[in-house]
Amino acid sequence: MIRAEVERAEPAVRRVEPSDVPAVVGLVRELAEYEKALHECHLTGEQLHAALFGASPALFGHVALVGDEVVGCALWFLNFSTWRGVHGIYLEDLYVRPAHRGSGLGRALLAALARECVDRGYARLEWSVLDWNAPSIGFYRSLGAVGMDEWTTFRLTDEALRSLGA
Repeated sequence: MIRAEVERAEPAVRRVEPSDVPAVVGLVRELAEYEKALHECHLTGEQLHAALFGASPALFGHVALVGDEVVGCALWFLNFSTWRGVHGIYLEDLYVRPAHRGSGLGRALLAALARECVDRGYARLEWSVLDWNAPSIGFYRSLGAVGMDEWTTFRLTDEALRSLGA
């Protein structure tokens, strides 16, 4: 789709539906490639469908559409602030295809999550961004988000996780 067609199409954001799963998997893979970590992305459609629509879903999502095409997504889950005593949203993935950036879809996806927080009485909307991703950092700051620079993220995976869990 060329830029003129993108500008004419009516953008929309809505909750993810089962029929969106293949497109969302594709977007997650595009995000992993952008973050120079495609080799770490093993998500399948079956896994995503089960996480979003299984008996006890723990993952939620929104998609951004231009016409009928899914061009962006936000995947999120609930966290809990013991200091505030209420839930919040942790945004795991936010991605809009490059051809559709600057059209307001990223902001619309974040606004949908902010509405979820406000409507449900959640205290926070949080996410991580790679230090080198200056365009995204600038965008987030323009919305009023603040970096939590005094915090360091830790992660256990693979052998370290298995070893500790044994």
